[in-house]
Amino acid sequence: MSLYVTELRRLAKRRLTRIMLVLLVLGLAGVATALAFSSQQRSPAVVAQAQADADAQYRQAAKDWEKMVAECDAAQARGEQTEERYGPNCGRDWQPQPDMFDPEWSLPYEFNFRGEFEMIVAVFAGAVALFGFVVGASFVGAEWSTGGMMNLLLWRPRRLAVLGTKLAALLSLLAGVTVLLGALWTAAFWLIASTRGSTEKVTAGVWQSVGLGGLRALALILVAGAVAFALASLGRHTAMALGVAVGIGVISEIGIRIGTAIAGVSFGDRYVLSTYAMAWFEKQHKLLDYEACNLVQGACEPAEMIITWQQSGLLFGIGSALILFAAFWIMRRRDVA
Repeated sequence: MSLYVTELRRLAKRRLTRIMLVLLVLGLAGVATALAFSSQQRSPAVVAQAQADADAQYRQAAKDWEKMVAECDAAQARGEQTEERYGPNCGRDWQPQPDMFDPEWSLPYEFNFRGEFEMIVAVFAGAVALFGFVVGASFVGAEWSTGGMMNLLLWRPRRLAVLGTKLAALLSLLAGVTVLLGALWTAAFWLIASTRGSTEKVTAGVWQSVGLGGLRALALILVAGAVAFALASLGRHTAMALGVAVGIGVISEIGIRIGTAIAGVSFGDRYVLSTYAMAWFEKQHKLLDYEACNLVQGACEPAEMIITWQQSGLLFGIGSALILFAAFWIMRRRDVA
């Protein structure tokens, strides 16, 4: 039996892998179930009821406005000052209009597959990436901390081949889980949109966009697993990868934001990793600099900076490649005893 098949089976049979997979499936199922119950298809009867509610609100507002004007006229006839209470011209300039009462406000939430599934894919990618990070870190970290790696190298002394095979097994498992769960995820939300939402204007181009979004999700998940694997191998312990992840999260999402805000750095979020993760899924992410506006001079358009998915891919690609290179370089030279 090949080392690759052996490592793949060992990874799949690990207790942590199975527990994390169960938690992942339950979490994704919970998200889908919650959205299904919150969505309601806007039937003609529901739309008609919303229009009726908007018309009723308009009539009530018009009635209240007429009453206010009459009260103001009566107060003026008595010689009272009315401008402070009713405004100039007794509020006649504030007469309600029908277009001020949009029936959309009374309509229930309806899941729109075309408009919302892209963000749903990002949620899926984040959940599976977390699964991949924990499983990837634990897979090689436990081998180092328990001495399993040393025993394996006595049997297979080719260090780089052993580490590379373990990484290939991890990435294969993550790819399989992502594709399988991704297909079920898409089918579930298509069913939700068909029965409790909207599938309008879902064309071949939309499905192509969904496919590309799935590929971006797969790439991010594989990167997360590979980086966790490399970090745990560098530190010879699962805690190394988890500690680095927490440290980067605190520094990037809290420290950099606070530091750039205090220093008055323009577009401080361009130094935050989550900005590039959003750009990866949104194809581009717009940053706005409101500090460039002088509100004393009136309204102004804030300065803009666009972060593209190409920039995100370059950042994540170079970063993960460097970490993997370091892990394999250290593996080649370190004492494994």
